[in-house]
Amino acid sequence: MKAIAIIRQSVPILALLVLLMLNACGGDDEGNNPPPPAATSAVVYVANQASNNVSAYTINGTTGALVPVAGSPVTAGGTTPGGIAISSDGTMAYVANQGSDNVSAFTVNPSSGTLTAVPGSPFPAGNTPLRVTLSPNRSFLFVTNQASNNISAYAIGAGGVLSPVAGSPFGAGFTPAGVTCSPNGSFLFVANQGSNNISAYTINASGQLSAVAGSPFAVGTTPTGVVVSPNGAFLYVSNQGSNYVSALAINGSTGVLTPVAGSPFATGITPTGITISPNGSFLYVTNQSSNTVSGFTANPGTGVLAPLGVPIAAGTTPTAATISPDGAFLYVANQGSNDVFAYTINSTSGALAVVSGSPFPAGVTPRAIATAGRP
Repeated sequence: MKAIAIIRQSVPILALLVLLMLNACGGDDEGNNPPPPAATSAVVYVANQASNNVSAYTINGTTGALVPVAGSPVTAGGTTPGGIAISSDGTMAYVANQGSDNVSAFTVNPSSGTLTAVPGSPFPAGNTPLRVTLSPNRSFLFVTNQASNNISAYAIGAGGVLSPVAGSPFGAGFTPAGVTCSPNGSFLFVANQGSNNISAYTINASGQLSAVAGSPFAVGTTPTGVVVSPNGAFLYVSNQGSNYVSALAINGSTGVLTPVAGSPFATGITPTGITISPNGSFLYVTNQSSNTVSGFTANPGTGVLAPLGVPIAAGTTPTAATISPDGAFLYVANQGSNDVFAYTINSTSGALAVVSGSPFPAGVTPRAIATAGRP
């Protein structure tokens, strides 16, 4: 939440009341877009596909270095974990387990960041669940099921317990992969690797999905990762097979997608993971086959991307990326070298610099990475 300015006693009472009213009116938007917690209270989790576990770290708020949480890694609760999401308040974590067709749910210890399985976890999903995301209000969880070409939707109950939403699963395109919600919680977007398009849905108050008019929307070849700009105006898609990022404008009323002028934007080879800074200024893409990270500035008004010079080196086969809640650090999971690269993000230019001590060890074949503030 934005800090309230210190008001001198000389300010008229009426002005003070206006300021207080404006602060109160920001509550709904801030509920959908939680303020970035301090980096010193942030955690990073990595789903390790081949070792069937989750690595947990706290972030050194000064340097960006990762410090393993006591007891890390913890068992994923299923086999071949491929996706992970943390609730915006840092209290819950969810892992999609491709090999066991289920989703594991964990509570997060507010002091240590350690994970504890929720009673009843793991919860059944579709065939080969790959990626997972939460609604901004933390009421619903959505999972893409690659082999059954659909999306499992769950209501999140007390303690993080999952219950299927009425009508779930909901149909998607072929081989759905990346999934994300709009910041206001109105829309869900899914990248369909096998049909080279994006499925767009409206989300009702019960978590049920309905296809947006005109959906699915064409993008590049083998779309994999998806992310929405913090202002909710643009969707960015990493296209593995065509080596670029598609940028699409989101109609705020309908969810309809329209290509941004100049889209697509070139990346390295085999772009997969994609993430955007909390202020919406910078976007980063992991290039699996060139072992690099491409960076861009993002125009908040037009959605146009401009490259941040040449891509920077990463580990072997960088697959997924996430940014610390304060926007100061970028973390990249490298599935080929079983580690996590950490970078500082220049707040003015978006340029990356490798954090001292990087890379940090992970489990075997890290495939997904997520971060959030600790409660």
